[in-house]
Amino acid sequence: MINNNPGEFGEHGTPVVPSVPLTPEAIRQRKRRRVATAALVVAALSIGTLALLPSPYVIEQPGPVYNTLGTVTIDEKQEPMIKIEGAPTHKTTGELNLLTVSMIGNPDQSASWLSIGLAWFDPAKTVVPIEAVFPPNVTTKQRNEENQVLMEDSQQTAIAASLTAQKIDFISHLTVGSIADKMPAKDVLEVGDIITSANGTPVTDADQLRSIIDSNGTENPVELTIERDGEAKSVSLTPVEISSNTGQTAVVIGIGLMTQYEFPIDVTIQLDRVGGPSAGMMFALGITDKMTEGDLAGGENISGTGTISADGTVGAIGGARQKVFAAASAGSTVFLLPAGNCPDLGTGLPKGIEVFPVETLNDSLAILDAVSSKSDMGTFDRCPVG
Repeated sequence: MINNNPGEFGEHGTPVVPSVPLTPEAIRQRKRRRVATAALVVAALSIGTLALLPSPYVIEQPGPVYNTLGTVTIDEKQEPMIKIEGAPTHKTTGELNLLTVSMIGNPDQSASWLSIGLAWFDPAKTVVPIEAVFPPNVTTKQRNEENQVLMEDSQQTAIAASLTAQKIDFISHLTVGSIADKMPAKDVLEVGDIITSANGTPVTDADQLRSIIDSNGTENPVELTIERDGEAKSVSLTPVEISSNTGQTAVVIGIGLMTQYEFPIDVTIQLDRVGGPSAGMMFALGITDKMTEGDLAGGENISGTGTISADGTVGAIGGARQKVFAAASAGSTVFLLPAGNCPDLGTGLPKGIEVFPVETLNDSLAILDAVSSKSDMGTFDRCPVG
């Protein structure tokens, strides 16, 4: 028998549950759930949108590692990174690595808030304000061009530092590379002038001249002896004090300086798409290793960083922490770091790598000699790593 009462069974005999009117409280709960769900959706969309928005920060992270004793690819061929002609060279073993720092973000394409947030939890990365890396009114292209010039200058200075350490003579000239408008040097000096002395003291490098100008102050003129078109001239100009965006002041005459060298050998350093001066010390060590008997690296994996001056002084660099991580990833157990960078390392660094502070090229050579001869390393200071 078929029951035709729709209140009890549906069309196919399925039981039908009679609808029950919702209570006022149930209606309120349903509305609250709908509002909460909508709020969660809006929040998720807002957070997602915010995460993809550009931020006023950049991220510094470990970059590629290059062995100065190894080879690089040039026109699809493997060529020595450092090639020396005009002097005997010797076989080397091991690695003398230079380190780089990669940057996420620039004035043309800012890092997203999502990448910034993730970087805060990565000990190998550092988040810094974009203006700390890219000064106002400096484009990415301008910064890259400046870094390329600094790299080329560091290569020449590295050759000079290596030859100085080996007691091989060479000739250097301090020349005017650029002149700023509305500054004391304007219409007094010319690009290409060779500066031979300042206030009666012979000068051969930029740091020496800057020190003399700074000591001279702004009250009295500084006397420069220059060579122009092969003739010696004396000029007098009064320095001025300027302030940087960070509030630091300097006494200047408004010139950009270049050091030109005349070496008794030909050294070619080939490294593309890497800029800045921080590879100077490692270039100098690589040149010295190739030109001297023995084996500086001693078959070990050694990394380092630091600017270099012609007299062998090692200068501080940026991205010290990231470079320690890069060195550890490359398998280095010995890292040579400018002494001034030790406070920049912080905590939470990789285990199994010892960081040695150095102030001169000779400091680095002494450490490498101990490494290659497997001598006691206890006499050398370490930067705290942990």
